[in-house]
Amino acid sequence: MLQALIFDVDGTLADTERAHLAAFNAAFAAEGLDWHWDEARYTQLLEVSGGKERIAHYWAQVNASRADIDGTELRALIDRLHEVKTAFYEEAVRQGAVQLRPGVLELIDDARRSGLRLAIATTTSPVNIAALLRGAMGPDWQLAFEVIEDASTAPRKKPHPQVYQQTLARLQLPATACLAFEDSANGLQAARGAGLATIVTPNAFTAHHRFDGALRVLDSLQGVDVPTLRRWHGEVAQPAATAP
Repeated sequence: MLQALIFDVDGTLADTERAHLAAFNAAFAAEGLDWHWDEARYTQLLEVSGGKERIAHYWAQVNASRADIDGTELRALIDRLHEVKTAFYEEAVRQGAVQLRPGVLELIDDARRSGLRLAIATTTSPVNIAALLRGAMGPDWQLAFEVIEDASTAPRKKPHPQVYQQTLARLQLPATACLAFEDSANGLQAARGAGLATIVTPNAFTAHHRFDGALRVLDSLQGVDVPTLRRWHGEVAQPAATAP
């Protein structure tokens, strides 16, 4: 029986990536760097999960000749850039630059009325989650989610299944009693690695990904309700394949 829904955040609950991209570029400019990520570059960088990890990956690309930089210096740079970027992102969200994707809020409300438990499993930071959902769902948004696992609690980023494994452990539910919602190949791999049947709603930055093994691949969650999810969940004859 379906008992819980587990949601990714960035790209799944909301189309956040353009706001994140603008915030990264604003942070680079504010810190006096000549870096600028266009959408093509950012699409490539999204293959790396986690904002700090993306910065580190890009630094290695553009500073190959400085590979011997002191690790402490590099970590300080990454931390500072990410902190400034987060501030720009939060301000953009406050100004209404990011909205929930179609059907998301309606499905969350329907799930709560139907007695399904809700959780978040994401690689983004707690402040980014709060900035988005506080604006979209109000100051009591956390009451909707029984479990929230994020970058602060699950350091091994997707496609590693850690964040989903920890979410299931805290819910005290088997993967077969839950559905996951993702937008990317890395997210799908993480959810499948934890044994979860997964519904994928790609966005402009992930539409080119392959989603082999997804339960459904949809343009959005608009029109998707709990009876529909129960029917799809019932099609899963056995747990999704677990990663070795």
